[in-house]
Amino acid sequence: MKRTILASLSFCILLAGAGQSMADSFGAIAYSPRTGALGWSYDHTSRRNAERAAQSNCDASDCRVAIWFDQACGAVARGPDGWGSGWGYSRREAENQAIGSCRQNSHGCQVIRWQCSGAR
Repeated sequence: MKRTILASLSFCILLAGAGQSMADSFGAIAYSPRTGALGWSYDHTSRRNAERAAQSNCDASDCRVAIWFDQACGAVARGPDGWGSGWGYSRREAENQAIGSCRQNSHGCQVIRWQCSGAR
C-alpha cells in the first residue's frame, strides 16, 4: 500500500513538472527594418509576455513583432529589398518559411535570427 501511494505521488510530481514546462512555451522575434535591430524571447507563459519581452530586447524605437510561436520555432530573413518571417516545428522549417516570405519582396534573402521555444 505504501509503495502504491509513493508511486502515485511520484507520478503526480512528474506530471506537474511536465505541465509547468509546457506552459512556458511562447517565444517571439521583434525586428526593425529601418535599423536591422532584433530582439527575441523564449519560454514565456503567454504570447503577450513573449512579444513584450522581444520588443523590450530590441534596441530600436520602431521594433515590431515579426513573428510569435508556441512550442515551435520562429525566424526572420532579410534581403536587399525586404524581409520576411516564418515559424515551424523545427529550426529548419521556420528558416525555410522566413526565406520564402522574404523572397516575395526581395532576392538574396538570408536568415538573420531564429529562435525556438517550448519543447524544441
